[in-house]
Amino acid sequence: MKASCSRALILFAKDPVEGQVKTRLSTLLDSATTLDLYQHFLRDSIEKLVAVEGVDCFVGIASEPTTDFFDQATRSRDIRLFIQAEGNLGERMRRAFEERFKEGYEQVAIIGADSPTLPLSYIEQALRSEKEVVIGPSTDGGYYLIGMKGGLTDIFDGVPWGTDRVLAETLKVLQDRQGQAELLPVWYDVDLPEDLRFLKTHLEWMVHSGLGENRATLDFLNQLFMKSKI
Repeated sequence: MKASCSRALILFAKDPVEGQVKTRLSTLLDSATTLDLYQHFLRDSIEKLVAVEGVDCFVGIASEPTTDFFDQATRSRDIRLFIQAEGNLGERMRRAFEERFKEGYEQVAIIGADSPTLPLSYIEQALRSEKEVVIGPSTDGGYYLIGMKGGLTDIFDGVPWGTDRVLAETLKVLQDRQGQAELLPVWYDVDLPEDLRFLKTHLEWMVHSGLGENRATLDFLNQLFMKSKI
């Protein structure tokens, strides 16, 4: 399918299968509760995806889905689904970028589903960037967003995925390639129990500030808190 506009925004996500998502929360939550939490994250992320104007929206699923979650969640929405390529995260992102560029997109950005409170303005800033590459640094040493305009899809080669060196090594590769990069404000992912506790507090602050986003996720976390699970 050819591009209908010049920009594409991709959500990278896992098929929500019990026991296979957010496994680092297993010391805090049972697998069924963790699955429910991740589904909240996905719904929040999909809502954010479609809220961005002037882009074609995609969800890249990490493996052939065994549930109908994404079919249901994207029904009646203008979102294309695709299965990510095989390989490590860098190889999968590289292929996703290359495929979108082949379809005619001039600018492509990828976000993850682990930052449910990510401000929409950060995504919009990334899509306005004039740099070859734009990166949203996350507090764990990785990034919550990466976008590019083509030509540098090999910057993921040799990056130690799953470590706190992901951002630093990506920037080093970019420097070696003499690529121009823009860094967005720092944000956070939710991977560990302490991240989840912070998320609950952050969502409460947002509500008190008059920001109603992610209310369903906050209600879910409040129920967990009342059950003394977090």
